[in-house]
Amino acid sequence: MQRRQRGVSTGLLFLFYEISQVGFQNIPPVTLGILALNIILFLNPLGALSEVCISVNESFYRKNWQRLLLSPVHHADDRHLYFNMVSMLWKGIMLERKLGSIWLAYIIAVFSVLTGVVYMVLEYVLAEILDDPSYKMSCAVGFSGVLFALKVLNNHYHPGRFSNVLGMQISSKYVCWVELVAIHLISPGSSFAGHLAGILVGLMYTVGPLKKIMKACAGI
Repeated sequence: MQRRQRGVSTGLLFLFYEISQVGFQNIPPVTLGILALNIILFLNPLGALSEVCISVNESFYRKNWQRLLLSPVHHADDRHLYFNMVSMLWKGIMLERKLGSIWLAYIIAVFSVLTGVVYMVLEYVLAEILDDPSYKMSCAVGFSGVLFALKVLNNHYHPGRFSNVLGMQISSKYVCWVELVAIHLISPGSSFAGHLAGILVGLMYTVGPLKKIMKACAGI
C-alpha cells in the first residue's frame, strides 16, 4: 500500500514487457485476471485516490466499507503498479499451480478484505497508543498488503529457499520481515502498517485458524 500521486506511464510499459516475456499462455487465469483488473483500474480508476483509499476515518467511522474492495486494486502511480504487478505475476504463477485457480481466487478475495481490516486495526491501535489521530486519517491504496500475505503463503508452500534483499541472502522463513523493514527504509512513503497487515493475514492462514475457517465456509 502506498500514499502517492500517479505519475507517468513508463512503469506500465515495463509491466507489459515483463508480461510479454513470460507469455500470456504461461500465466494461469486467476493471476492473469488480477493483472488485467489492476491495469484496467489504473487506466480507468473508479474514483480519485482520496475516494478509494482505506483509512479508519473514511472506512470505519464514515462506513465507506466499499473501500475494502476498492483500495487494493487502485495504485498511486505507474511505478507502484509496476512493482506490485510484477510481484503478483511470479507469486500468482507459483501459487496458482500449487493451489489451483478457484482456491487462489478465494484466497485473494478473502485476503483483500482481511488485509484492509487488519490495517485499520493497526492504525487505530497506533493512534490510541501514541495519542496521534493522524494514524486514523492515514489513507492507503495498493495491492502490496495482499502481496505480503501471498508471500507468506508462497514461502510456506515452498520452504528452504533464499532471497536476495539489499545484497543479503535471507531465508524464506524470515524474508517477509526483512523486506517489511527494507521497503519502508527505501520508500518511506509506503504504508508500513499495510504491509504488516498483509504478513499478519498470511500468518493467520498458515499457522492460525483462517485456512480452516475458509474451508468450512466453502463447504470443504
